Amino acid sequence: MRSASARSLGLVACTAALLVACRKPNTAPVPDPGRADSVTARAHDLEQRVARLELQRLERDAQVDQLQTQLDAARREVVRAMAKLQTLASRAEAASAMAEAEVALQSLQLPAGQMPPGIVEARQLLAQASDEFNKGNYGGALYLANQSKSATGAGRGALGGSDATTLRAGEVLFALPLSLQTTGRANVREGPGAAFHVVFTLDAGTTVTGRSYADQWVRVTDESGRTGWVYYGLVGRRAEAAR
Repeated sequence: MRSASARSLGLVACTAALLVACRKPNTAPVPDPGRADSVTARAHDLEQRVARLELQRLERDAQVDQLQTQLDAARREVVRAMAKLQTLASRAEAASAMAEAEVALQSLQLPAGQMPPGIVEARQLLAQASDEFNKGNYGGALYLANQSKSATGAGRGALGGSDATTLRAGEVLFALPLSLQTTGRANVREGPGAAFHVVFTLDAGTTVTGRSYADQWVRVTDESGRTGWVYYGLVGRRAEAAR
């Protein structure tokens, strides 16, 4: 009896030892909080970059459309200018057009650090008009002065929706106003971020004008003149939004 009991105890002890020896160590990886934070930061940076690229693409597309329109208008203006050249445009007429172009430029209220391309072009054209006037080419001076006034008008349009006193830190004016359309129901906020209060809501397909952007938010103005900020993913160019 005692021998059988001893054998049983020995068998139990041996079995326990084998179980301990065969137990697999816990090899599950320990989460690294620092690595998770790094991945989150990279994802956020990538999202910001995608937003900027999309907004810049919208801006470039609008610029191409405007350049084509300006090219057509310039061709018509050249034809008119050639007709004036044939009739020897008067010195007084050229001087008057140059004065009007200069007054138009001086009347602009430019935000600090912001210079729309149209304004730069307008100044260059006015300087060229002055040179032609001094050479006695009054027809050429008249043509260039009129071109300067047109460029000033385009620059004024780019500034139309942004008061210089209300530009926010990091806000960038588009080179020209963008004709946009909401792609879905969109909340328009009083500032560029989801933490700002909603000031009004736009239905899908509403036409708005994009004036500037900050991070992933676009400052827009609707057809009734209301202004606010909308997330960039909720607006697109009219032709694209209609697809």
